[in-house]
This record gives sequence, structure tokens and C-alpha cells, in this order.
Amino acid sequence: MNTLPEAILLHSRSLPEGGVLSPKEFLHLGSRAAVDQAFSRLSKAGKLIRVARGTYVAPVSSRFGSRAPASEKVVKAMAELSGETIAPHGASAANALGLTQQVPTREVYLTSGRTRKLKLGRSELLVKHAPCWMLALGNGPAGAAIRALAWMGPTHASGSLAALHRTLPETEWQTLTSARAILPSWMAQAIGQEAAHG
Repeated sequence: MNTLPEAILLHSRSLPEGGVLSPKEFLHLGSRAAVDQAFSRLSKAGKLIRVARGTYVAPVSSRFGSRAPASEKVVKAMAELSGETIAPHGASAANALGLTQQVPTREVYLTSGRTRKLKLGRSELLVKHAPCWMLALGNGPAGAAIRALAWMGPTHASGSLAALHRTLPETEWQTLTSARAILPSWMAQAIGQEAAHG
């Protein structure tokens, strides 16, 4: 018979990098207080990392010692678990799409869920609630384009859209133009003007 901490560790090792554990998953093995205490001891011992309240991940072992899992993997696992949409912030999207050379100094993700801070080892990232339209097209290039445009703002919209029109695959450009009805007026108008040029 495994002890509660052993059962938790065994499960944590079966998950891919960034896989999320919650004390609620182990309530069939003991009382809430016992489960919370086991998680608390495991994180103090460095065998688990407490990311947020009720959310833990296993550290990743490498030949250089153990490290926190990659933030995008943790965020992806959290999104799958909670059913939220979580996507990189507009500043990251603008950089990835080549609209700016500016590299965000802080890791920020946008979510359809509530705003919260996550701690991953020494780094901290912010998962910030965003309006539905920012996440409507998901994590693909068209969705990233919407978040990038929102971050760039109305004054840079036409230049950014001209660049996106050249670089986005045709299907993603069509997805973006067909989403105008759900977007803020300034963005819908700018997309319409760029589509008319093409």
C-alpha cells in the first residue's frame, strides 16, 4: 500500500512536463487536511512546485539539476484541465508575427478565466482575464493576429495589417477577415480596408 505522498509523487511522474496536479484529485486517498499536508510537505521538500493555490507541478530533472517546467506547457495543461482558453499576450503575438522587435520583459498570458499569478521556480507569470473577442479565434495565427493588433492599437493598425496580409497564410487571413463582426469597430474597419486593397 502506497502512502499518500508516494501516491501523489507516482502520479506526478506519470504526467508530461508541465502536467498539473490538484489536491482535489487525491481526496479518495485521505481527508482534505491530510492531502493538503502531503502536498505542502512535498513542495517544501522540492519534489513538487506550488504554482498557484491548489495547483502544483513536478520539477523537471536534467543533468544540471532540477528546474521548473516550461511555462507554456504548464499554461497549456491548466487550460486543458479548466476548459479555459489561454493564449500568449498581444505583445508576444506581435513579436512572434514580426510586427515588433520589442521582446516582452514579463511573461503574460490572456485567459477566458479569472486573472491570477503563477509562480514557476524563480519566475512569475501573469494569466490575465481578457474579453471574449481577443480569444475567439484561439491559438492559431489569426487569433494571434487579433491579440497583436489589440496590443499595437488603432494608430498602428493599417501598417500592421498590411504586414499580416503579406505574411499570414491565405486561410488564416480569411479567418481573420471573417471575424470582423465580433471585433472592436476600429479593428473591424482597419481589417475591412486592408481586405479591400487585396
